[in-house]
Amino acid sequence: MRTFVALVALALALPAAAGADQLVFFKTPSRNVACLKATAQQRAYLRCDILSGLRPRPARPRGCNLDWGFGFTLGATGRAVVTCAGDSTNEPGARIIPYGATWKLGPFRCASRQVGLRCTNASGHGFFLSRERSYRF
Repeated sequence: MRTFVALVALALALPAAAGADQLVFFKTPSRNVACLKATAQQRAYLRCDILSGLRPRPARPRGCNLDWGFGFTLGATGRAVVTCAGDSTNEPGARIIPYGATWKLGPFRCASRQVGLRCTNASGHGFFLSRERSYRF
């Protein structure tokens, strides 16, 4: 776990190589939902954490030995999965996506509304996060 955190910190501190994707952080105006768009092993993904937790709380993902129940991770295609991680996407300087706005980057699209955040990928799969409920589709 400490090695993973150290590697993430090191990766964030290093300048991006030419043509490499940048880490992109954003939040909802309530600051209850924080997201990260990144690329790992040449695959884009979007991860959103909800500070109040997923409702209803999902079962622990198979093989997960870290924290879970706080968000979803979505690939460029396919269904979202429950995030299993020992870190957070809650970046203090993240851009705020106002209610009524839609954030788009690569295969991902997230609509910020007062009722919650709805994100989709290129295949139309995604997730919805709010204090009251959360689900994948």
